[in-house]
Amino acid sequence: MVSSIRNYYRISEPRRREQMSPEETQRCYRKLRLQAFGAATLGYSLYYVCRTSLNVMKKPVIDSGALDATQLGVIGSVMLFAYAIGKFVNGFIADHCNIKRFMATGLVVSTCANAFMGFMGMAVTVIPTAVIFVSFAIMWGMNGWSQSMGAPPAIISLSRWFPLNKRGTYYGFFSASHNLGEFFSFIFVGFIVSAAGWQAGFFGSAVAGIIGIVLIIFFLHDTPGSKGLPRLSELTGEPETEAEKKSVGAVQRQVLKMPAVWILALASAFMYVSRYAINGWGVLFLEEAKGYGHTEAISVVSVNALLGIFGTVLSGWFSDRLFRGDRQWPAFIFGVLNAGALVLFIYGGDALWINALAMVLFGIAIGVLICFLGGLMAVDIVPRKATGAAIGVVGIASYIAAGLQDIASGVLIDRNITIIDGVKHYDFSQAALFWIGAAVISFLLPLLNIRARGR
Repeated sequence: MVSSIRNYYRISEPRRREQMSPEETQRCYRKLRLQAFGAATLGYSLYYVCRTSLNVMKKPVIDSGALDATQLGVIGSVMLFAYAIGKFVNGFIADHCNIKRFMATGLVVSTCANAFMGFMGMAVTVIPTAVIFVSFAIMWGMNGWSQSMGAPPAIISLSRWFPLNKRGTYYGFFSASHNLGEFFSFIFVGFIVSAAGWQAGFFGSAVAGIIGIVLIIFFLHDTPGSKGLPRLSELTGEPETEAEKKSVGAVQRQVLKMPAVWILALASAFMYVSRYAINGWGVLFLEEAKGYGHTEAISVVSVNALLGIFGTVLSGWFSDRLFRGDRQWPAFIFGVLNAGALVLFIYGGDALWINALAMVLFGIAIGVLICFLGGLMAVDIVPRKATGAAIGVVGIASYIAAGLQDIASGVLIDRNITIIDGVKHYDFSQAALFWIGAAVISFLLPLLNIRARGR
């Protein structure tokens, strides 16, 4: 049984090469790598819908009396902790795997978890709150682990199919999947929640997951060799490094000993605190601190996800072209913008245009930082065989921090509630300082790697 599972997920054996001219080979290679890139990007964006659906439902869930902010914070943190550990473990595993099968499996489990929570939500009036809380925490934890099977194989596909001189550009395009998924979640799931209730939102995210599974199965390809093509070095003319001749395990152990990778992981961790603070609590902040309606608040926060697409799409390209592959200074510039946008959002007043502008700036900045701090800067300084390991190291730090943020923010928000004439009033001042401080630290830490360069 174990052997069969291992063989199922093993990297595909090279197929016998078909007789093709060099021009036909290049044409086939470009077509297949574009399919793999599209499936990885769109598939991972639909992963994100299954991951962020609960963020859209927090206010309706609290208003229904099913759960409170602290319980939702714990549930969110369970998912993020499971995701953090899973991303580390699955990052190392994915380097050895058939990425199509590995990535599809994770989304199948995530889709089922969302559907189950929808069914549980429908029975909320007859099931005790404690049972709902424990059930949601378990299922959202399972969702977190399965979600960690998405990013490593998707990013490994870029390493297996694209040469180094194009990696930054395509990694930037791929990183738009984060923001695209968040935008889909806020708009698609948000619409369903507004129209049919928060329970229906989970079913909507499950439908998105099914679409992602189909895309991955039909269009994500494991390796060039699995499609009867030559090795990547032959297709691109890129010389093999000494590290490529070592075993995957040996190269992964080498990555774990690199201080620069761990510094980037820590910087990403603080960036993720600010990112998930807005994605997880931004809607509630606008509703309670600034008096926005639910639909209006969702629309404003969703702007950051949409604009983040432009940041991520351009980040890899301009760092490849304008900074010759050096990501250090662009990361610093957009880190400062991230902190500034948070200050504007929290302290800039209630005007719609100010909060929308803050989300525009925040979205662009986070979009760039997800690309750089969230993976590309680490991938740049490790051998191709250890791409998943680098993503795993950065991922575990990022999502442990995001999980701690969810608990800390939930507690800070609940602790500062006052009730006047039976109406709850929220004070976000302590949570806001926590979010902004993390954003500042995130752009200072990478300066320690100022001498580090890509390969």
